[in-house]
Amino acid sequence: MRGRPALVLVHSPLVGALTWQPVAKVLHARGHVTIVPSLAKVFGGTGPYYPRLAAAVAKEIDRHKSGRQIVLVGHSGAGALLPAITSTTTTTVVGTIFVDALLPHPGLRWFDTAPVELREHLCELALDGRLPPWNGWFPPGTVEALLPDPHLRARFCAELPNVPLAYFEEPAPAHPGPTPSRSAYLQLSDAYEAEALQAKREGWRVSHRTAHHLTILTEPQEISAALEELIDGRALTGSG
Repeated sequence: MRGRPALVLVHSPLVGALTWQPVAKVLHARGHVTIVPSLAKVFGGTGPYYPRLAAAVAKEIDRHKSGRQIVLVGHSGAGALLPAITSTTTTTVVGTIFVDALLPHPGLRWFDTAPVELREHLCELALDGRLPPWNGWFPPGTVEALLPDPHLRARFCAELPNVPLAYFEEPAPAHPGPTPSRSAYLQLSDAYEAEALQAKREGWRVSHRTAHHLTILTEPQEISAALEELIDGRALTGSG
């Protein structure tokens, strides 16, 4: 391996790659090799979707051929994809970081992990088997509060896909889970407190920030610093 591991920043399938691009820019300026795969085209085809999502990320990793090992960093729904990506890429994964993210749930559907009220709400929103873009899931003003900059919000919303309802009904494939000593969790919002607590119980490094779910887009300096603290720690790099 040459130098530090490359950082693969995986966005939630429900949003776009823009969510990680400001953080990638900051990390790159600090000397990190960063890769931000896009999942934009995956939902244009048919399922099963987990293998296609993992393959899209693995293809982008392997295309770089950086000669470096990698740390996978998944935000939100991307957390459930990290084991499949690890099993699919030909590049060695030396750590995984979950950022306000779902934990792996092999054999379970996304709907099995969600509150009943949310599952029922999404089923009601679906039209011809597809959901409206993510910003349409919430009451008016919700996304505006998270992204008050109108230009940034417009760019964010322009990338939002119409995700097939079938994705949420598809069981996650069984792949080996993250190694606790090489895993970390960065909690940004109260909505992911249960996941952070479970990660702590399983022996992962856990860090908390008083922020919101899209802070990776609005506060890239702060998030980059938080990731560096976790990445440079012994638990992920094996150094020291």
